[in-house]
Amino acid sequence: MAHHHGSHSHKHQTEQMQHNHAGHDHMIEDFKKRFFISLILTIPIVLLSGMIQEWTGLRIHFPYDDFVLLLLSSCIYFYGGWPFLKGSIDEWRQKNPGMMMLIGLAISVAYFYSVAVILGYGQGHDFFWELATLIDIMLLGHWIEMKSVMGASNALQELVKLLPSVAHRIKDDETEDVPVSELQAGDRIRIKPGEQVPVDGKIVEGTTTVDESMLTGESLPVDKQDGDTVIAGSINQEGGLTVETTGTGEGTYLSKVISLVSEAQSTKSRTQNLADRAAKMLFYVAAGSGIVTFLIWMALGYSVSTAIERMVTVMVIACPHALGLAAPLVVAVSTALSAKNGLLIRNRTQFEEARNLNAIIFDKTGTLTQGRFGVTNVITYEGVGEEEVLRLAGAVEQSSQHPLARGVLTEMETRNLSLPSVDGFRSMTGVGLEGYVDGVHVQVVSPRYVREKQFDFDTSTFESLSEEGKTVVFVLKEKQLIGMMALADLVREEAKETIQALKEKGIQSIMLTGDNQKVASWVAAQLDMDQVYAEVLPDDKSQQVKHVQTERKKVGMVGDGINDAPALAQADVGIAIGSGTDVAVETADIVLVKSNPKDVLTIIELSQKTYNKMIQNLWWAAGYNIIAIPLAAGILAPIGIILSPAIGAVLMSLSTVIVAVNAKTLRI
Repeated sequence: MAHHHGSHSHKHQTEQMQHNHAGHDHMIEDFKKRFFISLILTIPIVLLSGMIQEWTGLRIHFPYDDFVLLLLSSCIYFYGGWPFLKGSIDEWRQKNPGMMMLIGLAISVAYFYSVAVILGYGQGHDFFWELATLIDIMLLGHWIEMKSVMGASNALQELVKLLPSVAHRIKDDETEDVPVSELQAGDRIRIKPGEQVPVDGKIVEGTTTVDESMLTGESLPVDKQDGDTVIAGSINQEGGLTVETTGTGEGTYLSKVISLVSEAQSTKSRTQNLADRAAKMLFYVAAGSGIVTFLIWMALGYSVSTAIERMVTVMVIACPHALGLAAPLVVAVSTALSAKNGLLIRNRTQFEEARNLNAIIFDKTGTLTQGRFGVTNVITYEGVGEEEVLRLAGAVEQSSQHPLARGVLTEMETRNLSLPSVDGFRSMTGVGLEGYVDGVHVQVVSPRYVREKQFDFDTSTFESLSEEGKTVVFVLKEKQLIGMMALADLVREEAKETIQALKEKGIQSIMLTGDNQKVASWVAAQLDMDQVYAEVLPDDKSQQVKHVQTERKKVGMVGDGINDAPALAQADVGIAIGSGTDVAVETADIVLVKSNPKDVLTIIELSQKTYNKMIQNLWWAAGYNIIAIPLAAGILAPIGIILSPAIGAVLMSLSTVIVAVNAKTLRI
């Protein structure tokens, strides 16, 4: 029963996530619709508004025009303003006033005061046109903001997709295809070459090589034979296998990674936007100054309606249109800019954090290195030339699927060598390959074979190459040793420049890899990295990130494999290399589409600039209030200067324009 439960909760997770995703899409559509409908309704409201008519000299009058104005404004207030009113109620319940309550307060005060004026319960002007434009701009701001945030997490759905859904179970010497969720521990399954391993298990028959790089980060395929274990999600490369399953659905290694990711995602701190904190302060300032204004005007012996008009002016002016746009506009511009530079920002809060990073952890395979083998050294014997050694080795290797073989062939292409054909090609199990090239017997073999057959070769060179973590193969011609070739995962040129530039910024670079210590140290030395953690198991990667974080460091993590997903989620800023697996990409806060480690520098710079623009904008938006509120409250009334709601609105629009223009300058 347990395994059924496993697949069921698994499915439930996926459905839940799809549901959330659809909900988010729906909300964006909803804001968009409300914005356009409100915008259309705003046009007649502005034209019918007494204050606008006084300014423009327009005269539009017809019977009951006031009630038409009231009707249209009510539509905008209840339909366009609904998300904010609903938000206000939520914030009120949580006793945590913010942007929603500030907007809710301003639109409600403007609406109910204006209704009173139209119905003849008060003197002065109605605020309907201000109500309408305020709602329009706030809807626009929220719509822009939600669109730029939309990338959110389908990470787990991506992980779930990676597992095969069908397994070939063996029953009474027949194989039957069954859903993976039906497998029980102890079942025997067949895995054909090129297929993914559906569940964790133990090999009971067959030898093969398995590519586990997407799970463990180990760059070389791993040789497997009877008694070895295989991990769900890895790829069986060469031979057919019979495997006895040890883990089912929930118990597999990949499922553990899935739960690690979801855990790290849910516990990541959601630092609230600065604009929200500013809104919270402004809510208290607006409410407070409105009440104080009312009391002072009453105390000075003015009529109730005058005192109310002053109070409303203060409250409407205190709700800054500009504040609603200050952050979203900068975000929209920086999101567009970063997309142009091949950066996809999926988590804004984390992106804004990138400016504070002081340590960056790189996964080795595929991030700092190319993730494919290249020939680094060719040593020759018996007076044979390097090119001849490559030519003979390449001829034999061309029929093999092994990554090392591809490395040799790539080197031949680079040197423009032609490939001779091979006859009688065969694989020498566990030691290498052989064949006849132009009638000559050629073998490409492992160090073990050379030792067993007691060839004498330059052991000191061999040792020093192995020390660097390179894989060495030997080439024999007619049972004579003619050369050895060293292959390694090649370092990316851009990685060198990136590490250098980070050094200049005073940011520490750390390498984290599942590969062995020798390989790791060799790569790190070439790149001049500050620290290396090698032979790190995938589950421990996130632990390693935590460890660096305990040294009071803000850590960025750059990776590309599934095994990096938990670490990406744990880091302060997770950066995925776009050519990596979908999961790593989905867990990261930022995705580098071009898979170029140099883009890490772009992120840090863009984050710094984005943050600076936001702060400037918040000052413009809130700074306007620092001046406008006292004026609206009538601080200069004794010398005959009173800020009418209309002038307040113009100032408000002006600060909005300044904020918008300032956001656009980010492009420069």
